[in-house]
Amino acid sequence: MKIAVNTRLLLKNKLEGIGWFAYETLRRIVEQHPEVEFYFLFDRKPNPIFLFSENVKPIVLHPQARHPILFVIWFEIAVTRALRKIKPDLFLSPDGYLSLCSKTKQLTVIHDLNFEHFPKDLPLSTRLYYRYFFPRFAKRATRIATVSEFSKKDIVEHYHIEPEKIDVVYDGVNTIFAPTNNKTICETRNKISAGLPYFMFVGSLHPRKNLARLFTAFDLFKTQTHSDIKLVIVGQKKWWTKPIRLAFEKMTHKDEVIFTGRLNDVELGQVTAAAFAALYVSYFEGFGIPIIEAFRSGIPVITSNVTSMPEIAGDAALLVNPFDEQEIADAMKTISSDEKIRIQLVEKGFEQAKKFSWDISAQKLWNSILKSTESN
Repeated sequence: MKIAVNTRLLLKNKLEGIGWFAYETLRRIVEQHPEVEFYFLFDRKPNPIFLFSENVKPIVLHPQARHPILFVIWFEIAVTRALRKIKPDLFLSPDGYLSLCSKTKQLTVIHDLNFEHFPKDLPLSTRLYYRYFFPRFAKRATRIATVSEFSKKDIVEHYHIEPEKIDVVYDGVNTIFAPTNNKTICETRNKISAGLPYFMFVGSLHPRKNLARLFTAFDLFKTQTHSDIKLVIVGQKKWWTKPIRLAFEKMTHKDEVIFTGRLNDVELGQVTAAAFAALYVSYFEGFGIPIIEAFRSGIPVITSNVTSMPEIAGDAALLVNPFDEQEIADAMKTISSDEKIRIQLVEKGFEQAKKFSWDISAQKLWNSILKSTESN
């Protein structure tokens, strides 16, 4: 069997949600199936760490696909030509994009449809590309994989796809996330927050992550409790929009907010395990990997009661309305003042986290690959 794979998001030290999904599932699938020839399609010279085994053949296609116009050129011209030459049994695309011009069987992983619900969160050109092409990708796909039952239902309703064509492949979680000892917690807090406890947010600083309301809620919490807990924000300011900036600048307690920027895997594991609690109050998520990372790290979680987050968190987190700053602040008060609830949430979090692993994810994606190649 020959499988061509869109691997343009496998970038060293730049893996985010979709990139991690591609890395963790493909690494396992490639190693577990040496009988299969994999053709990894990159848009720049690949780092050797992403050539997981001898059965991977890297192919670099130009141009680098990082803009809607270049997306069209890369997928509809460069990828189409490559597939015509390779003649694979399947083209797998972990980031949702497909080649509409190719006649090859294609499996796409559509993680979520946030751009259909909140289009103004994206630049105009990207928004137009997504809303034009993704319905067509969904209809063109031989099969679709997605990362939650919520996203499956969303794809069915928005694009009128038969549910039987969609497989749910939950995200996993890196095993580096685990509880740590008091000595390491103290050392990490001394390094990050002057030794004080902190709430933690991790993710791309994108509008849908709801940082503007998170800042307001944290300000309310500090004003109403006079707590010494700080707020640590982990992630790059790639999407630092005007509303986010204004909300931050209006804070009374902005000096209590710490921006770490992007952290490497080891640092992120340490900072997560040393946090007092995780805050993940996005208003739209297809999955929400940081929820499970926090569960595995043994810290309580406050997350949103919308989209996929209740499905992923189960009963192991405090669920809040992400559009209600006072409700978010009240959850912070509960976490900070009620030790019994904290302990209960941590125990439930460990149990909930057992449902998610990259081994399970890779096996489910492989099953989807088999279904795709067997389809007429």
